[in-house]
Amino acid sequence: MTTSTPGRALLVASRPGAYPTIGDALSAATDGAVITVSGGEYAETVEVTGIRVTLAAARDAIVVIDGRGADRPVFRATGGALVLKGIELLADTSSAVVADDAGLTMDRCTVSGGRGPAVTIRGSMPFEVTGCVISAAEQGIVIDGAPGRLEDTTVEDMTGDGITIGFGADPVVRNCTVTGCGLRGFYVYQYARPVIEGCVIANTGYEGISVAHHSTPVLKRCTVSDVGGSGIVFGAGCGGSVTACRVENTAEPGIAIAESATATVTAADPAGPGSSGDLGLDEMLAELDAMIGLPGVKAEVRALVDELQVNEWRRRAGLPIGAAAHHLIFAGAPGTGKTTVARIYGKLLKALGILPQGQFREVSRRDLVGQYIGHTAEKTATVFEQAKGGVLFIDEAYTLSRLAGSGGDFGQEAIDTLVPMMEEHRDEVAVIVAGYTGEMVDFLAANPGLASRFGKRIEFENYSPAELLSIFGRMAAAGDYELDPDADPVLTDYFRLVSGDANFGNARDARRLFEEARKAQAQRLRLLGRMPTVEELRGLHVADVVVAAAR
Repeated sequence: MTTSTPGRALLVASRPGAYPTIGDALSAATDGAVITVSGGEYAETVEVTGIRVTLAAARDAIVVIDGRGADRPVFRATGGALVLKGIELLADTSSAVVADDAGLTMDRCTVSGGRGPAVTIRGSMPFEVTGCVISAAEQGIVIDGAPGRLEDTTVEDMTGDGITIGFGADPVVRNCTVTGCGLRGFYVYQYARPVIEGCVIANTGYEGISVAHHSTPVLKRCTVSDVGGSGIVFGAGCGGSVTACRVENTAEPGIAIAESATATVTAADPAGPGSSGDLGLDEMLAELDAMIGLPGVKAEVRALVDELQVNEWRRRAGLPIGAAAHHLIFAGAPGTGKTTVARIYGKLLKALGILPQGQFREVSRRDLVGQYIGHTAEKTATVFEQAKGGVLFIDEAYTLSRLAGSGGDFGQEAIDTLVPMMEEHRDEVAVIVAGYTGEMVDFLAANPGLASRFGKRIEFENYSPAELLSIFGRMAAAGDYELDPDADPVLTDYFRLVSGDANFGNARDARRLFEEARKAQAQRLRLLGRMPTVEELRGLHVADVVVAAAR
């Protein structure tokens, strides 16, 4: 951050001819000055305004600047530029370093303690922080609006967030370790656009990486593990990409992307070494793994993918393969992820080269059944034709057979039309029928050849209360709400209670409860008589959940 213009060379040391304190040296410094600091402890705080100055520890010296007990930062730079090399900073009641519209360079520095962020970088001036260790503060590093580079730095043991990047900032964060944070490892918000590459995030109380407020980060080759929340979360309206990142031992889903977010997930780096060449397949499997629960379903789908992949390899090798239908039965209660898995299955078939398009067409009884003889066959054939090249998903398929034999229902006609088309076009379309387990048995009995058209039946079990708690938490995070951890037992008890209801809706019940909690929060905030703070707007309290559960 310094320029080629030379400044004064000054020495801080406890000997004649040197400056006894850093403050004394700064009072004599001119623009571009380089201050070499001899080994020792210096109990002072430093302010740099409008000039460029470098403070560097003397060779092999241990320099400790102790600002503990002061009500101001250990170092504050306003305008100009500040370079710190090989210096240890101690803080407690204030920040260690604050740069306001000042270029900041920190190289091989150690920062310990601090109220609020240990290091704050604000404004439009570029920064460089490399090879540093920042520990035991309320927050690690806050970057607001500034471009720059953060590399090979460790942020550890924070009571709050590790690294916060906001207000349109677009730094490159590379090969950093963030661990032991009470809240999130990375918090990216307010239109921030960082590149976060090769970083390790572990042991955080909440999400490993949380993205909010229309931010669009690029995440490459990061590892997130052992965190209390989901590994990576993209909130509503956010974009960006996740490439070749590993998410292990986190809350489910490992990667949570809000419905209105446009972030993409790619399991392998298309430009990097070791690429598998099956990027679409890897991406879809990562999407499947990111779903909450469903271990049996995931295993069944992966087994199907393995079989289909080997069949494709045998075909390319000129070896014989057996005829395979891609039609499936998804049996289980509503709200257990059947539709989502069906969508992923279509994408997997496309990635494997089995279906040319992989598009998803969801229909129900009303889309297939007509109002007069012959009309149903026509509607069903039209829908089937439109689904060619992808997945035809028939939800609540058992309703087609509910009134079979009554003479006044045309659902049976739809079934009889589908059976020969499923066989004739088995390589062109995947038909997935879904519904309650018991009712699907009656559906399969409606036509003698129907059951044989399906290659596999996959059972979707009800979500457990713990899984529904994770789903609720995912919904809250996607909406950029901060759920009070004390609400967990209230939610668990509620889900345990409703799971025994005959009309239990699984994730649908979690969605309904979340919407009611949002309404309860809105009513509570309206009673404040003032505009709430950002923290209050994000906070979803236990009382909000209690009110929602009682409705």
